[in-house]
Amino acid sequence: MAQITSPLSGDNQRITGEALQGALVDLIDLSLVGKQAHWNLIGRNFRSLHLQLDEIVSIARTRADDAAERAVALGVNPDGRAATVARASQVDQLDAGYIEDGKVVAAFTDILGEIIARMRDRVDVTEEADPVSQDLLIEITQDLEKQHWMIQAQR
Repeated sequence: MAQITSPLSGDNQRITGEALQGALVDLIDLSLVGKQAHWNLIGRNFRSLHLQLDEIVSIARTRADDAAERAVALGVNPDGRAATVARASQVDQLDAGYIEDGKVVAAFTDILGEIIARMRDRVDVTEEADPVSQDLLIEITQDLEKQHWMIQAQR
């Protein structure tokens, strides 16, 4: 069986692989929580928030793919299986049923803020381990911070 070799040393590959896997789990679960809110949203700001949640989900899905493909390029197997995401996710979950727009804004302000904090930690740990992956993590963080600003502005 063919093996993908890594341009990184063992420790740098491990550090970077863990950072990318953490990002993958955060992004997959963000996309799922975003869709849950999107489907169950009610309230005066339904339309604009409904559309913004779709934008967040789209960013999360695209960036999850970017993180996973970067991991594979480094010889690290990403794991985006549902059981893995359920076990490893640190993303706060929403209650089942309808959720009012103000509660969605508050929840996503917190959710995005927590993910951004973890992403910034990943940026820090990859600085020396793999600057190329660090650049990707910076781009992902920038996308999430923009959405965080736009959600926060609706408070």
